[in-house]
Amino acid sequence: MQQSSPIRIILALAIGLLFLLSLVILLLITDLGFNLWEHFQQAPLWFNLAYATGLTVISLLVGWLIWRLLWKSSSEVNLTQKPSPEPIDEEMLQQRVVQAESKGVDTSDVHAELDRLRQQKQAGVVRLALFGEVSSGKSSLIKGLIPGLELETDILGGTTQTIDAYHWRSSAGDVLELLDMPGLNEAGGNLDQDVREEALRAHIIIYVCDGDLTRDQHLELDDLRQLNKPLILALNKTDRFNQEQITQLKERLGSYVEQLVAIRSGGEQEMIRVLPDGSEERVIRQRQPQLDELRMAIQQFIDGDQELLEQLRDSAVFVLVQRKLEQAVHEHANQQASKTVRDYSRKAVVGALAAVTPGSDLIIQGYLGTQMIKELSALYEVPVRKMDSELLMELAQKHLGKTHTLVLALAGNGLKAFPGIGTLAGGVVHAVAYGLIFDSLGRAIATSLASRGELHPVQTASLFKETLGEDLEKTAKRLAEIALAETDTTTRE
Repeated sequence: MQQSSPIRIILALAIGLLFLLSLVILLLITDLGFNLWEHFQQAPLWFNLAYATGLTVISLLVGWLIWRLLWKSSSEVNLTQKPSPEPIDEEMLQQRVVQAESKGVDTSDVHAELDRLRQQKQAGVVRLALFGEVSSGKSSLIKGLIPGLELETDILGGTTQTIDAYHWRSSAGDVLELLDMPGLNEAGGNLDQDVREEALRAHIIIYVCDGDLTRDQHLELDDLRQLNKPLILALNKTDRFNQEQITQLKERLGSYVEQLVAIRSGGEQEMIRVLPDGSEERVIRQRQPQLDELRMAIQQFIDGDQELLEQLRDSAVFVLVQRKLEQAVHEHANQQASKTVRDYSRKAVVGALAAVTPGSDLIIQGYLGTQMIKELSALYEVPVRKMDSELLMELAQKHLGKTHTLVLALAGNGLKAFPGIGTLAGGVVHAVAYGLIFDSLGRAIATSLASRGELHPVQTASLFKETLGEDLEKTAKRLAEIALAETDTTTRE
């Protein structure tokens, strides 16, 4: 007979003890239940009622406490949520601009944007930005709104390559500025960013489509809705559909926006004319525009709450200004970080040449590495814990311990590319190698702080390993020149 393992025996004993314990508890509960039943039968009615009432109240109280612990009310949940971002106003932006300028940040783009906003507010012009896919009829729409305006249009589409502005006075006397944006996926280079900025500067956005929305149109419309300003979806070229189709399109498109209008922007239509002799010729006929719904929708926004319209535009522009300020601060930090890394690479070369006793170079480089981390973290305004800094230095040193020979070879090969440098003493090669190490480590730290907003030791060490030796020839030459200059100075002294 096969013997059972000790674990199986222990499990069997545990199951048996659990069964006996359950049996004892069941018997005790049964005995207690019969005793209570006998007492209740002998007790007066008022006692039984009072006892039942007290038991019910206690049960309800315990249940309420459990509910409070497990399911918090909505008001309590809101207390634990992060507060919504503070609205940005011009005074707050000016304070942030002053702070940035005190650090040497170039804020010329920020001031230019704020000056443009003031000029537009003084002019009192309502700006409308027209978006839509290529050949959706934006240019024809502008021609329909502004009779007599000469625009280059093409039935093949794609004629609008830049952002063009046209002035128009409505029937109510309001001065409007129409911005004709490049078609969807038509703009190239940096124009996409310019288009988005103009959308932020506009009071009202008009999105033109000529049928059901494609996936790309959905995405663009979602981006425009997030700008939090009046948006009109204009269904164009309605003469191509019958009334039932127009109704179905309105039902689908109406779920995307609050304001939907059906229009016909006009434009040109190619037709076949049958001549008296039976021959045919192709002729271009101008379509008659139907834009009354769009004019009414625009006027309703203008007449509804002019102050709110201005506030929505100003808020969007302030967001744009804030982004430009953050970009300027980021670029300034990157420039200063590059300068800091170059300075510490130079200090690493000088420190390596100055080390005269065995092991002293490690102490010098360790101190320089710690100081470089502190300066870079202060530059990006990212607090770095001492333990993270020490862990990064430890990981970097472990990597260098495995590739020390390789780093020296990289430095030596880089030096050989320059006549007269490759024959220098080994001390200079070591110094250049230390400079290469600090250059790669510093760039890895700056990348982590700028992209992650924190110093992640493991990822930073991995990036350091990947970038070590990049752009070797240029960096080695610069560091070798530093080493030579320092060597010449020491020799003269």
